Amino acid sequence: QAHLVESGGGSVQAGGSLRLVCTASELTFDDYIMTWFRQAAGKEREGIACITATGTYTKYTDSVKERFTISRDNAKNTLYLQMNSLEPEDTAMYYCAAVRAGWEFFNGGFHCPTSAESSLWGQGTQVTVSS
Repeated sequence: QAHLVESGGGSVQAGGSLRLVCTASELTFDDYIMTWFRQAAGKEREGIACITATGTYTKYTDSVKERFTISRDNAKNTLYLQMNSLEPEDTAMYYCAAVRAGWEFFNGGFHCPTSAESSLWGQGTQVTVSS
């Protein structure tokens, strides 16, 4: 069955960097819009970055826009999130998620899939940032 696996999380000090990796299996990876979500303890899951199926467009939530970069390597069926200048507020479980690309995500400009719209999820990888 199609599945996603995240890796690369860990514990770092404020100002440090991590690169998260999401590897996809048993799916046509370049048919899917990919999104990174995170969920802090006691908080609602939020989408932080997404990328179109061929990597043409990316979008970020304001809190990470200057610090995080989403990318993908379709030849390797792999999604990345480069996280720089990490802050304690970035502490969360990070998840990658996939949804088949469709015109509904492009009306009025590219729009990141919501959690409810995302069909396939990884197990998550923990990121902890100490002050």
